[in-house]
Amino acid sequence: MEANPSGGGGGRLEDRLSSLIINNLERESTRQHQSSHIPQAQAQEPAAAIGHVQHENLSALDDKSKAPRKRLNQAQRRQMSAQLSIPIEPRTQMPQSARSYNSPPGYPHQQYASGGGQYRAQRPQSATFRPPSRGNAFANGPLTAQPFPSNPRHQSSFSYHGPMSAPSGHHGWQQPPQHGGDLTLAHQNQAQVLQADAPSPRRHAGPLYNPANQYHVRPDDLKAQTEMLESLCHTIIKDAEIEPADIIEKENFRSRIEEVARNAITHHERTQNGLHDFPPASVQLRCFGSLSSGFATKAADMDLGLLSPCSPVQPDAPGSPIPRIVEKAFLDIGLGARLLTRTRVPIIKVCEKPPQRLLEDLLDERAKWERGTPEESHEDHGVDEDDHSEEPDSNTTEDVQTQDGKQQGHDHKVPAHGQSQLPEQKFRSLKQGERRSLANYYNAAKRQLQKLGGRDLSNSNLSDFKKDDFQLLNEFSLAFVDGLADHELRDRLLSYKSLNRYDLTVQPNYRTLHGVYTQVEGEKLVMLWESRHIRGKDIQEQQAQRAVKIWKDLQNKPGYGLDPLFYNKELILAAEQLKKISSIQALGLSQNQYESAATYHSRAIKILLELGGHDTPSKENWALSLVIEHYIRGILLDDIRWQVGDFAKSQQALTLRAVARKHKSLQLAHDFEKSLGKGLYPEESTASIKAYVDLLRAPMLPTSGADPHFDFVVPVAPESAAVLSSIRLLTDPAKLAPNQPRDPYRDRLEFPKSGVGVQCDINFSAHLALQNTLLLRCYSHCDPRVRPLVLFVKHWAKVRCINSPYRGTLSSYGYVLMMLHYLVNVAQPFVCPNLQSLARQPDPNLTPAQLEETVICKGRNIQFWRDEAEIQRLAGEKVINQNTDSIGHLLRGFFEYYAQNTYMSTVPGRGFDWGRDVLSLRSYGGLLSKAEKGWTGAKTVVEIKTMAAPPSATAVTVNSSQQTPPPGSGKFASDQLQPGSPAAVGGVPTTQNEGTHLTREVKEVRYRYLFAIEDPFELDHNVARTVTHNGIVAIRDEFRRAWRIIKNISKVQSEELLQDVAQADQWRERETFAQLLRELHGRGPLEGTN
Repeated sequence: MEANPSGGGGGRLEDRLSSLIINNLERESTRQHQSSHIPQAQAQEPAAAIGHVQHENLSALDDKSKAPRKRLNQAQRRQMSAQLSIPIEPRTQMPQSARSYNSPPGYPHQQYASGGGQYRAQRPQSATFRPPSRGNAFANGPLTAQPFPSNPRHQSSFSYHGPMSAPSGHHGWQQPPQHGGDLTLAHQNQAQVLQADAPSPRRHAGPLYNPANQYHVRPDDLKAQTEMLESLCHTIIKDAEIEPADIIEKENFRSRIEEVARNAITHHERTQNGLHDFPPASVQLRCFGSLSSGFATKAADMDLGLLSPCSPVQPDAPGSPIPRIVEKAFLDIGLGARLLTRTRVPIIKVCEKPPQRLLEDLLDERAKWERGTPEESHEDHGVDEDDHSEEPDSNTTEDVQTQDGKQQGHDHKVPAHGQSQLPEQKFRSLKQGERRSLANYYNAAKRQLQKLGGRDLSNSNLSDFKKDDFQLLNEFSLAFVDGLADHELRDRLLSYKSLNRYDLTVQPNYRTLHGVYTQVEGEKLVMLWESRHIRGKDIQEQQAQRAVKIWKDLQNKPGYGLDPLFYNKELILAAEQLKKISSIQALGLSQNQYESAATYHSRAIKILLELGGHDTPSKENWALSLVIEHYIRGILLDDIRWQVGDFAKSQQALTLRAVARKHKSLQLAHDFEKSLGKGLYPEESTASIKAYVDLLRAPMLPTSGADPHFDFVVPVAPESAAVLSSIRLLTDPAKLAPNQPRDPYRDRLEFPKSGVGVQCDINFSAHLALQNTLLLRCYSHCDPRVRPLVLFVKHWAKVRCINSPYRGTLSSYGYVLMMLHYLVNVAQPFVCPNLQSLARQPDPNLTPAQLEETVICKGRNIQFWRDEAEIQRLAGEKVINQNTDSIGHLLRGFFEYYAQNTYMSTVPGRGFDWGRDVLSLRSYGGLLSKAEKGWTGAKTVVEIKTMAAPPSATAVTVNSSQQTPPPGSGKFASDQLQPGSPAAVGGVPTTQNEGTHLTREVKEVRYRYLFAIEDPFELDHNVARTVTHNGIVAIRDEFRRAWRIIKNISKVQSEELLQDVAQADQWRERETFAQLLRELHGRGPLEGTN
């Protein structure tokens, strides 16, 4: 095709198509804007006009007179690419008006019946029907606000759409049906509305032929897949469903502790607040979560919300004494109770029969609080998987302060920014020490920086930093270098321009603590390289010299402080290159804390090979003796290092594997003794373990066998074979708690998972959680398939270990919303209607209490179709939906939808886009974009919580509407109210009583949007905000794995869909332990014990 000589837009076909797409988008936007302001009847266009518009669009290709356009931005190019990359359907298409929903063109698979449901290869997109004039009526605002229209992302279907059929007027609330109860007539009228105005989807473009990307399923494969899932679901639900006896037991426990809470609160209100007529019956413990919604499994704990509407200070008000009062009442009667204050909202964890040791620890912790001793910092854990509101807050600080900035029992005060104080006074405790690792020193420095009212610079808080913040960070970074134990390293660093005192204290140059830590780490590597007495291969030596030169040039880079975050990236990349130098790796070889001897040995072998050596002693093999020398020098424990060194000196021509075998045997003996001292093995195994430890500490002997790998082994005498047999049945001591890093989500006060009776969490801000529970329960009433579908997905997430928000994955509540989104908006026809779009117009005569229960709760719009009896009646009559798919077919579609974002095989449209989409159950179509929600990047905010102080603390009278942040925290508190701040909940400040003892707690909260699920009522709350980078990778990998297994069900495969990850890990640990024993003793003794 010739280029347009006029230079217009008609040159290349791609240019003209891009111009056409942009024009159509602008024209469509204008048409939608105009149609939203005219009556509905006038807004409908005849179906015949579609062909005319298409003809006009195609004719625009011949227009050569258009003016040239600017280069498309990224969003426009992505939009154009999505529309241009679809191959053209070469087959004959039926006219749009003549399409059949049961057999759409482009998908030739025939329908067939199985399991009581019809399986269709392609069907129209599902969404809860809402007339175009209604739009999205559930913005979080006052009732007087007009709903705004929005376009759906899915096509509508001819299913039941709730108890209302038509809007009462322009942007009005829907009214009850005017058909005399004739639902058939209602369906006919709604079908006419759908045919008259089928809204155009934004991304799901309907059935399009795409042979390159789409998975085409054969009817036989589809049948096998759905039948497998159907059978699997039936088996799992039968075993996972909670028993009625368990529900009765939990309800009895709830009644018991409700009476205890009533008595304690009533006594407090009558004696302390003078409310002699306080009604005890007003105090309630109401159940929410999975037990109340109908989605509970056998392992589900009980979630309770404490309500005390007659208390002058509500239980969830800042500084309320009620949580501590209830905690003490439970402990006094022998229950296990622990108040957690660093979760998103305060909760009390309760267990019925705590072990005596645990009860003593809980009582001791309570006594510490009453004395004013700072609490332990391990509280951000333990929220039940089904909790709707208590995901953990990361990066919580450990300071609990009174208004004067002092902690009980401590003399230091947190200085405000700008306060005059000498650097040596502020940073006098910042010292590394001789035996402290650099990483440990860095972590301690971060905590110290927080105590000084500062924090490190990052992309999420860059906009909040002021001049004083940068000055504090620069001074602290210099103090971090000054505190290094290695003075030579310190002096080298301070000689560089990037750490020049004058530049960092007088000139406008800025550094970050993490960047300085990277600089220290890299300079240590350079010092090792300069002190080396070995040379690598020629090419490796050249690469090393280049990496060292780049590093040194970077230390004196001009303008290093203009963009500290970019300079950080440069330092990290340069340090990574230094770490790849083989000679540096050999000279810096050392065993990390909690690193197993086997892993340490593997690293040493890799370094040996990179240096050109091998594990066979010879005069030319200089690398072997070098690596052995540094391997022994780098062993972590002194006693083991000395014994391994003595063994190496006593032998000639020693191999690295022999040295490592001695290290492994002594390390195993140490781990067994440490675990035995903690009482982690049964008493009947004590004698065998002690005998085996003596065996491991015995001298290693050379072998005369033909296998050169076992040159030295720990011999096992025939009389010791029984000991070795019993050891093989034990758990590897290296995997037990004393020999593992401290789990930040576990501590000595954590409740055991079993053996303690009924467990529950009591939430003191459960108003919206109760509404959430009712919404989920109403969805479960819509169709009998909803409950088994949700239970199956919850069980799948649990066995695959992706349902723990405290470890960076998603809560079970999030998976419930994911399934409901699929059933409401993706399944064809829909399984559940959108209950929030079917809310009735509120009665103008409602009392304030009724409005709080049904319309506005805590400032949030909580309207939805909540008539449970009506929903159950209509579901029993099978008029709520027309979907007859089996459970297996729906599960198949669920996993396909979330496993890939190309075109789906049984539903028109694409799968879920994890990078751009937000699941929004309330919205028409079920999807919003992260851009329109403003959820495009992680951010860290500082929240200030006011809590009840212990009786020994200084009395601080606080009016929560005029709270001032503690010293040093004001710079981080955003001007806008953050979630969790006193006035952010309900928008109404709470006034405390005179003389209330209060403390303030400052904590950092990390808001992540890698995965985005909008809460149905708290629209600014991302249910998936706890999902980290590793978490989102794990979740997406598990969906892909599940979909791969389902697709290949007819093929022979070794994977199981519901393989328990924990059990698989245990099996691998046992196999690894067996390999370690085989490595220590050779094959003979182990073969004899089988």
